[in-house]
Amino acid sequence: MSPRYTALMASLPPLGGLLEARAPAISMLKLESRLNLLHPEDKRTLDLMVVFLSQSVRDDDSLAAPVDARLLESANQFFKEVSNPTLRQLVAQRLDLRTIIAALRRRHRGESEPPTGPAWGFGPWVNTIERRWKEPAFGLEAVFPWIPNVSHLLESGDLVTLERSLFGVIWKDLDRLGFGHHFDLEAVVVYVARWALVDRWSHYDARLAVTRFGDLVSTSLAGITNGSQAPPPPRSAPATQPAAASR
Repeated sequence: MSPRYTALMASLPPLGGLLEARAPAISMLKLESRLNLLHPEDKRTLDLMVVFLSQSVRDDDSLAAPVDARLLESANQFFKEVSNPTLRQLVAQRLDLRTIIAALRRRHRGESEPPTGPAWGFGPWVNTIERRWKEPAFGLEAVFPWIPNVSHLLESGDLVTLERSLFGVIWKDLDRLGFGHHFDLEAVVVYVARWALVDRWSHYDARLAVTRFGDLVSTSLAGITNGSQAPPPPRSAPATQPAAASR
């Protein structure tokens, strides 16, 4: 336990639940100021995490061609420089989620077979998804129990509830990753990732979200290559800009 992280975490107010607050309990400016307490090497790790997470949640510009290439680049850079197993797991979890959502979108728009040609997803579950494409949850409901509900919401067009559910999935993943971490780098990263979710939800616009999700149904993870080009992720977001992770 490092005194600097004890002081840092003790200075951060509780964020509460994901959907409870109308605004984060601490402003971006104050959060950035507190993060200056980080050891420089850990600050670099946090910056890499922020770059990745800011890409992984920026569905609003997924129609722009390079977004998934940027996500892959961010993930590869993170895996190259960070050996911390908890933080690597966080990144891998986010890639898993994004790959599954991409597969659900493809199927929703009528693709009866998995895509061929350029790799479309990332991580260890791509082959399983392709092999079990016609199954409602790709045979992964034991690993990702949220897939049936998210699939149902997508098929029913309840896109606002869908986005809320995905926020909840990410929130629970952070709960699990943060378990046992209170005054260390992992605790700081989980706090910042949660802060970004609360900030994003507090700025949530349901009308725009419906439009955005409608557009995203026709998009995919095209451009993301499989794990062969990246360090194999274990089963697992602010540079100095926490807000970037939220949008």
